[in-house]
Amino acid sequence: MKEIAPYGTWKSPVTAAEAASEHARLSFPAMAGDEVWWQEKRPAEGGRTTVMARAVANGVAGRIRELLPTQYNVRTRVHEYGGQSFLPVPNTSGSPFDLVFASLTDQRLYRVATETGAAEPIEPTPLTPEPEVPAGLRYADMVLSPHGREIVCVREAQDADGAITRAIVAVPLDGSAAADPAAVRVLVTGAHFFAYPAPSPDGSRLAWISWDHPRMPWDGTELRVGPASGTTVASSELVMGGPAESVLAPAWAGADALYAVSDASGWWNLYQVTAAEGAVPRPLCPREEEFSGTLWQIGRRPYAMLGDGRLAVLHGLGALRLGFLDVTSGTLTDAELPGYQVFQGPIAVPSSGEWVAVTAGGPAARWAMLRVAVHGGTPEVLSEEPRVAFDPAYLPVPRQVSLSDGPDSAVVHAIVYPPASPVAAGPPGELPPYIVWAHSGPTSLALPVLDVEKAYFTSRGIGVIDVNYGGSAGYGRGYRQRLAGHWGVVDVADALHAALALAAAGEADRARLGIRGHSAGGWTALAAVTSGLATNEPVFAAAVSYYGVSDLKPFAATTHDFESRYLDGLLGPLPAATAVYDERSPVGHVTSGTCPILILQGMDDPIVPPAQSDTIARDLAAHGTPYAYLKFPGESHGFRMAESNITALEAELAFYGQIMGFIPPGVPPVALE
Repeated sequence: MKEIAPYGTWKSPVTAAEAASEHARLSFPAMAGDEVWWQEKRPAEGGRTTVMARAVANGVAGRIRELLPTQYNVRTRVHEYGGQSFLPVPNTSGSPFDLVFASLTDQRLYRVATETGAAEPIEPTPLTPEPEVPAGLRYADMVLSPHGREIVCVREAQDADGAITRAIVAVPLDGSAAADPAAVRVLVTGAHFFAYPAPSPDGSRLAWISWDHPRMPWDGTELRVGPASGTTVASSELVMGGPAESVLAPAWAGADALYAVSDASGWWNLYQVTAAEGAVPRPLCPREEEFSGTLWQIGRRPYAMLGDGRLAVLHGLGALRLGFLDVTSGTLTDAELPGYQVFQGPIAVPSSGEWVAVTAGGPAARWAMLRVAVHGGTPEVLSEEPRVAFDPAYLPVPRQVSLSDGPDSAVVHAIVYPPASPVAAGPPGELPPYIVWAHSGPTSLALPVLDVEKAYFTSRGIGVIDVNYGGSAGYGRGYRQRLAGHWGVVDVADALHAALALAAAGEADRARLGIRGHSAGGWTALAAVTSGLATNEPVFAAAVSYYGVSDLKPFAATTHDFESRYLDGLLGPLPAATAVYDERSPVGHVTSGTCPILILQGMDDPIVPPAQSDTIARDLAAHGTPYAYLKFPGESHGFRMAESNITALEAELAFYGQIMGFIPPGVPPVALE
């Protein structure tokens, strides 16, 4: 018999500490001989990221080992969002492979031997010079040159005035560039941004992706190829892409052809194209599906070549799944992996080509590193995030919904997570509070993967609806472009529509709807309770902003280079769109009727600086609107430390209770201003 208790007050074993462990993340698998290597983020170690390895020989996985001393934090700051931050490289004098990695502290590249059985961890040696500006030379998207003596990668350089330039460079593996900066060869310049450097198999040519401000990589990019026989790539040809075509992830399909992903059809599909200007790309599997995600983190290649000529690919609507594509016939066969419905690139393939390593998760499965045979069979878990320490019956069972009759007659995609508990139920006639989660990005998406952070709320009787509002990735170029010029309108309208649809269906308490979000999601949460769409008939009783944008013009002037012109497409270029920036900003639109707001901000955030949260806090105080403002020293954009996430989640739960009229057990109240 379940205990009857008000929603929000249910007793739950899902602690904030358990939810904070959700932030441990496995990512970016790579092959090093018969070993799979991957990045692993550890909140309990202050958010440190390290590199782990596990051998797979004759189909049998060995023990897991860490490749770095504990004082090293593996993370590149290229584009501030980083990406793959390490690369295995052959070593003929000791262990089969050495590890090259970017160190968060100084952003230099280091090399270290990874031989097993060493009594003490081997100290890494630098490969790149110490920059004049601290952490001013950053490296990412590393690939090994065909001759094996250099790493080809993207370099981001910051001068003393803060100006950013980027290039594709070649870093010698012998360490000579550590003392001689001139030993780093600059191969390609001339664009604001570069990604996916791809040397041809014989090393005679180099392919890459580039784009310029004000475009983002999902707006328009160019696939270029140039001769690499000299010290630099002196010229190049445009093979695919342009201002209105996003091309991603080139890989050589032979001596004179490339594979690449392009959204020329309105969907990111795979193509094969001759590596020459004017060539006509051949679609490999045309579908109204995506074969790639957005390029927020560089190094996420969404496909890989197998030994039998097929491609291992990621594809789908919203979440991507794993399949194997025959490039001749176009036949696509999905891997049968019960429990795992969501996959992320890159895909690592051993020299045998008989299996792949890939990161996967699902509604009841936390992120794991899987080994999947290409001809079928049961997948093997090489490593996984910590299993939940409580009865899985406390986990919500999500359902994906497509809400019709949305704004502008569009379908709105969302994932609903109802309250769930094996021991508690709500009183008869009472409906649960529901919180809209607005994902970050905004050109990103929410995924149906087991999320203990959601269970922290749902196990206490608070429902969650994760909204993939217009502008989200995963549903084609047209859906992404719904947000063009309409940030703060379409995302807000879709969030309001989703919340009201739940209430109209009798699933949620209309008087106890809330909204929360991180970064761009924090902006949507703030806009949803201050914009004209919200104030005509207030929908949300409470809002929570994790480092959300609140004042657009200062944000456009102070945010980091990668997103410094993002608002041109989302709102319009300045100064012509000044009136739009003023109209949409939450700051300046707070009223005495604005709902209470909880603000959480990392004090070392270079993307959404603390001034953004300071400003909205002052505006709320000036209007007498209840709010709480929690500051987190040492945190950047996205809290990495376990204690920060614990404090934030407990404050968020207490805040909902104080505003929505219930007392959640076990958490202290938040001091409201």
